Amino acid sequence: MKRALFSLSPLLSRRWWWTTLLVIAGIILLAWLGFWQLDRLEQRRADNVLIEAQLSAPPLDLNTTPPTEAEHGARYREVVVTGTLDISRQVFLVQQRYNERLGQHLIAPLQIAGTNQAVLIDRGWIPGGDDNSPEWPDFPVSGEVVIKGFIQPTETLSGQRDASLPSPDNPQKEWFRVDVEAIQAQVPYALLPFYILQAPETNNNLVIEDLPYRIAPEIDLSDGPHLSYALQWFTFSLMLGFGYIYFVNKESAAGPRKH
Repeated sequence: MKRALFSLSPLLSRRWWWTTLLVIAGIILLAWLGFWQLDRLEQRRADNVLIEAQLSAPPLDLNTTPPTEAEHGARYREVVVTGTLDISRQVFLVQQRYNERLGQHLIAPLQIAGTNQAVLIDRGWIPGGDDNSPEWPDFPVSGEVVIKGFIQPTETLSGQRDASLPSPDNPQKEWFRVDVEAIQAQVPYALLPFYILQAPETNNNLVIEDLPYRIAPEIDLSDGPHLSYALQWFTFSLMLGFGYIYFVNKESAAGPRKH
């Protein structure tokens, strides 16, 4: 009688016992990775719901409505704020690209009118950055200004902040991330724990393209690749399981090898 190629009994034989355990562990790991991607998919969908809620909410006036703790991390919440830009403490977010050109973003504190607080403003992108000792223009603005934009969370990277923070007497002008806590060390007033990406100015619905170029946030509300990744991991898990069963049965049917 011909042995079935998908019998499970050979897997428990002395010859294949330890290999079977390793393959089972591999199957479980691959399946776990699939469920992990499904969990990431649910998290992304939940985040997208929150982002859509932020985008549909009316603009938050920072002069009259201080943000709550929940709004501190409310990415893409539209805000409007009136105050004075402190150009003397402006810094540069370096190595930033726009339309394939290298440049930097201007990051300046805005002292909020009627309060003792300030908030960092990403004023936009300017070209440059090829010179080792550049003299970038400040694009000064005098008097009170009204800033419209979107809340962005601080970009602190764990383990990458210098042990010695800058100070008002020794400020750091070039930054690779908008690290609000680190920049706070070199300004004499309290900063809100997020920054604002200034929205592009428009005229008759046409974007005004003057330096510094203001870039609208790129918002991706898709499900991302998580579902396809999950299906791949589940497929790999099934392939490993059925492939191993087929291989063991085929080897067992062939009998012991002669040396």
